Amino acid sequence: MRGMENRPDLPPEIARRRTFAIISHPDAGKTTLTEKFLLFGGAIQMAGQVRAKGEARRTRSDFMKMEQDRGISVSASAMSFEYDGHRFNLVDTPGHSDFSEDTYRTLTAVDAAIMVIDGAKGVESQTRKLFEVCRLRDLPILTFCNKMDRESRDTFEIIDEIQENLAIDVCPASWPIGMGREFIGAYDLLHDRLEIMDRADRNKVAESVKISGLDDPKLADHIPADLLAKLREEVEMARELLPAFDRQSFLEGHLTPIWFGSAINSFGVKELMNGISQYGPTPQPQMAAERQIAPEEDPVTGFVFKVQANMDPKHRDRVAFVRLASGHFERGMKLTHVRSKKPMAVTNPVLFLAADRELAEEAWAGDIIGIPNHGQLRIGDALTEGEGLRFTGIPSFAPELLQTVRSGDPMKAKHLEKALMQFAEEGAAKVFKPMIGSGFIVGVVGQLQFEVLASRIEIEYGIPVRFEPSQFTSARWVSGPQAKLDAFANQNKQHMASDHDGDPVYLTRLQWDIDRVVRDHPDLKLTATKEMMV
Repeated sequence: MRGMENRPDLPPEIARRRTFAIISHPDAGKTTLTEKFLLFGGAIQMAGQVRAKGEARRTRSDFMKMEQDRGISVSASAMSFEYDGHRFNLVDTPGHSDFSEDTYRTLTAVDAAIMVIDGAKGVESQTRKLFEVCRLRDLPILTFCNKMDRESRDTFEIIDEIQENLAIDVCPASWPIGMGREFIGAYDLLHDRLEIMDRADRNKVAESVKISGLDDPKLADHIPADLLAKLREEVEMARELLPAFDRQSFLEGHLTPIWFGSAINSFGVKELMNGISQYGPTPQPQMAAERQIAPEEDPVTGFVFKVQANMDPKHRDRVAFVRLASGHFERGMKLTHVRSKKPMAVTNPVLFLAADRELAEEAWAGDIIGIPNHGQLRIGDALTEGEGLRFTGIPSFAPELLQTVRSGDPMKAKHLEKALMQFAEEGAAKVFKPMIGSGFIVGVVGQLQFEVLASRIEIEYGIPVRFEPSQFTSARWVSGPQAKLDAFANQNKQHMASDHDGDPVYLTRLQWDIDRVVRDHPDLKLTATKEMMV
């Protein structure tokens, strides 16, 4: 971990910040868990359930029309709320694998991650991919094994699978009692107490029974004898076989504590939240190309990790989500936009409670604020009080699927171009303009993104569009000495395009072409990712 031992004490306002993301495979229950966090944080009165009916279905963190229709989270939203004397900044990430790039970028803006696993399915493919990204950044990870109120797998089996698949030590923070219909609660191993689930009221917090260890006779009043015997035996085994909780090891990203529960029944959520406030990391230093930025530094610095267009369809606004890396920000401050070297007065920064926003009078390192703008701010941009910093590590991936896009109305070609550029800056898709011919080629990481784009272009811009297969299947950014680049582009005009930043891109459908370029043009570099550097 990034030198935690000899760091100076943080100002109390910064030290109480906990900025984290929730990651999981689609359908593991991430949005439901987010809802319960907001419920216990007092941010909403009644948690909406993704699967519930009518009004109750309008979950607060999914505000795009398509998300509400499909019950999936498409865009990562940020939410801030108070809990137990701490300020939680929770970044919800899209669970669907087709939106993984948005998620990868989101993980650059948080200090820890909660991994949600479905008790019946264990570690799934998307979880593994996201976990790798957390690994690259040494993020501390807390694990929540959800849906214990349904038939789930053996507890030891789930823990083994996490240890083997993800190569991380697992320490049980709680131990489930029964499962499926028999599931009655969990034993809190960190505080030696019994948590009992209330099935009648889904929004009610579980009751805690104070006991002195597993030998306490009071346990028999709450747990059937067979389950109690099993619990005692399993916990004894767990304590012998599995590592004890070690905060240092957790902060370094080597050990994950795991809680068992049922988010829809509000069970185990509170314990998880306590885990974050007690053990979770304070805002961490952020890396820039020039130096490391510590949160306690006085000057305000921050970087844009996400741009969301049209959050309010009535005002074509774009909100740049900014993670503050240092300092104490106050509304109306003038910050330098490093890429354009221009000063920017931040007069109406917002804090998010899902789709509700309120003006942020102030914010501290670790907080995430939204800055409404008309397209000046892009992903990867740095805002500082004058220092020329470039934050590193925000990835942009080569798209895996390419299609051409045509407007149903030829008169609206200009509008379509504007819409596409907006989505490109938002990071929702790559847009390539071929050197020869008209039209655009749109690249995405997953098929579902084409549907989302088509639906958003129609809803937000009133342009019906259709995506058609393109002759190309892969894109690579090309870099090298300008003269060599120009000569190469002239030889390969029908393969060349530029992305929305104007950088040259080589499009092809054959791996053979890529290998040939690498062989015949040793001075040029073809890359599948581009650091979103300013």
